[in-house]
Amino acid sequence: MTSAQHIHVKDLDDWANRLHAQPRRPLLIHLNADTTWLVQIPYPSSAVPPSGRTHYNVLLDPWLQGPQSDVASWFSTQWHVVPPSVATIAELNVILRDLEARRADGNFTGDSMIDLVAISHEFTDHCHRATLEELPQTTPIFATDVAADLIRGWAHFDTVVTTPALGDGVDWKRLTVGSLPPWLAIGRVTTPGNALYYHSAVFIAFDLAGQGAAEAIIYSPHGIESKDLLALSASGVSALALLHGLHDVSIWMTKQLNLGALNGLRAVSACGAKYWIATHDEVKTGGGLIAPFLRRVQYSVKEAVAHQEKQMRQQEGKAPDYEFVELGAGDGLRLD
Repeated sequence: MTSAQHIHVKDLDDWANRLHAQPRRPLLIHLNADTTWLVQIPYPSSAVPPSGRTHYNVLLDPWLQGPQSDVASWFSTQWHVVPPSVATIAELNVILRDLEARRADGNFTGDSMIDLVAISHEFTDHCHRATLEELPQTTPIFATDVAADLIRGWAHFDTVVTTPALGDGVDWKRLTVGSLPPWLAIGRVTTPGNALYYHSAVFIAFDLAGQGAAEAIIYSPHGIESKDLLALSASGVSALALLHGLHDVSIWMTKQLNLGALNGLRAVSACGAKYWIATHDEVKTGGGLIAPFLRRVQYSVKEAVAHQEKQMRQQEGKAPDYEFVELGAGDGLRLD
């Protein structure tokens, strides 16, 4: 467990101090107890940010108020047990304006402080229509294939981009598509044969030093096979943080959903991330036909390490070097 001090959304003074401290570094804020994240990436010194802005704000899989239901409410419906740290996108926008306005030259006049939304899956705990439609229609949405088609069908957003996949040896800069600035890329890594991209990862790559190489935050809420993350380093990307859950979740006798802590340990070893941050582990209130068939094994990192690190040392000669962090609803971390 890391000893790094957490930020909390209710302590705006501390949040602002961390946000604007030099050298500027990305901040990661857990907006609910499940898998909704705010990523705040500082504009590099070589870039000219919009007036009154210092950071580019990305939302991952926003789901705030209300239930989520897939197929139909009678089939599967879930509710948050822990209230999200912000109730609405409008409330989040007010907070983000306040944070930027604490700079002497803060004078942003745009409609929204959210620059981009990335969606990892079409399932409604990741692609929550009621939350997404709180955003202005001008907000760019990057989403995986099925989710992108679903969102286009709502006819709410002007720009919906199908998140490009990273191929072997493809330079990360080739994924700077749509309205993205040249120092930022959004992509995904998939497991061959996983047709629905259930076990995959979305990554946000950014070049803050202006030297051509990028750091990346890798977001894999259901887990991804560790070997598939090896493509990142071949593309000029260095893993800064891996967001991967601890809980092993499956549908009884049929389908593996979340790959859990044992896979997470292998994944953080494969990508070499400095931070492993738990995600998608909220035990939600559930109902519907599928609820009795869900099976959840709640591994801790300590249990995973005890089970796996000894074997990894024997097979590979060393165990991964990383900091593990658990962030509750409203907690955040500066990624130094």
